This record gives sequence, C-alpha cells and structure tokens, in this order.
Amino acid sequence: MSIKKIIPNTITSLNLLSGVLGVIFTLEDHIELAFPLMLAAAVFDFCDGLAARALGAYSDLGKELDSLADMVSFGVLPSIMLYKVSPAGHWTAFIPLFIALMSGLRLAKFNIDDSQSTNFKGLATPACAMICGSLAYWINADSASFVAIWASGHIFIPVLSVCLGLLLVSPVPMFSMKFKKGQKDHSLMIKRTAFLTVAVLAIIVVVVLRANWAAAVTLVFICYILVNCVFAAFRI
Repeated sequence: MSIKKIIPNTITSLNLLSGVLGVIFTLEDHIELAFPLMLAAAVFDFCDGLAARALGAYSDLGKELDSLADMVSFGVLPSIMLYKVSPAGHWTAFIPLFIALMSGLRLAKFNIDDSQSTNFKGLATPACAMICGSLAYWINADSASFVAIWASGHIFIPVLSVCLGLLLVSPVPMFSMKFKKGQKDHSLMIKRTAFLTVAVLAIIVVVVLRANWAAAVTLVFICYILVNCVFAAFRI
C-alpha cells in the first residue's frame, strides 16, 4: 500500500479510536469526555475524505474502514450515551440501541448506493450522532434544564431514538455539506444557505438564553433535519 493511501486510512483510524474511547468513557459515566471525543471523530471523518480527495487516494479498504469507524463513533457511541442518560432500571432505557441497529443498516445501504454523492437518502449517521451526543452532554451537564427533566421520564428519549432511527433509513433526501471541486448546483446552494441561516439564528437563541453550549449543537442539527424535510415536502 502506498504512503498516499496510508494517510487517509490513518485519519479514519483516529475516528475509530475516538469512538472506542468515547464508548469507554460513557460506560464509566464520563459523558463530559465522551462528547468531545465524538466531535473529534467527526473532524477526523471530515478530514479523511479531504485527504483522500487531495491525494487521489481512494480505495475499497478506505471505504470499508470509514463505514466501520462511523458505525462505532456515530452508531454505537450515541446510542450508549442516550442509554446512560435514560432512567436506570426501566426497559425503555434500551430503546436508544435502536439507533445503533439503524445506523448499521444505513451505512450498509450507503456502501452499495452510488447515487448518494451530493444528496443523502435519509439522515447521515454523523448528524444523528451529534443530536444524541449533544443532548446527552447537555442533560449530564445541566440536570435542572428542561431537557434533563424530559429525559427523566420514559417518553422523550425513547420517542427521539425511534424517530432518529427511522430517519436514518428513510428515503428523505438530505443534502451533504461536503464541498466538491467544480460542483455547481443552484438548488443545493439554496438549501445550504437556508440551513446556515437557520443554524446561525439557533445559535444566537442559545447565546441569548445562556443555555449550555451543547444546546447549540442540538439545535443546529435539528434545524438541518427540519430544513431538509421542508424542502423534501415541497420537492425543491
């Protein structure tokens, strides 16, 4: 294997390592460390693609390794994080594991579908993970917040988990934020602009309300889902 191919695969491996460490810290009740590791995994997931494109180092091995890393960092880790902030000792605490199952199915479908380049079919696993991870971090950091109060019941997290899991394997088109050389798609630019505008407004709301910083991550990715659903409803 050439050095060029080793570099992207090394970055992908760092994604996997971050996910594994995140799982360990979550199980040891250190969600405050697990979510930053999920964010690090997302950065590595973004950078391995950049490195592969810059070096012309695409490979079947890299593609499979990327999916395996994503399964851990954005499938297993977020489901366990939600499990840990669910009411202990109740069967509904296991429902977030549905996200891990649907993430595996979503990644498997993605690997055999060549049409998902500028648009995804269904919610991408990193976006789903960001919602789960930021919520778990927010609940863990601020037990007096309204989301922590909601999470203390047996409805909020299970319903959220099922909705996100179904979105992962849904046919709803969702745009990618990855920019590709020579890409000129007016409709895609409108969608990205609309999302960024709403996301900025969401961040401003969080700052004004002085909420936990993880709330901004939660709202940004919820806005991403809503914007895509609106465009899909109007077939734009």
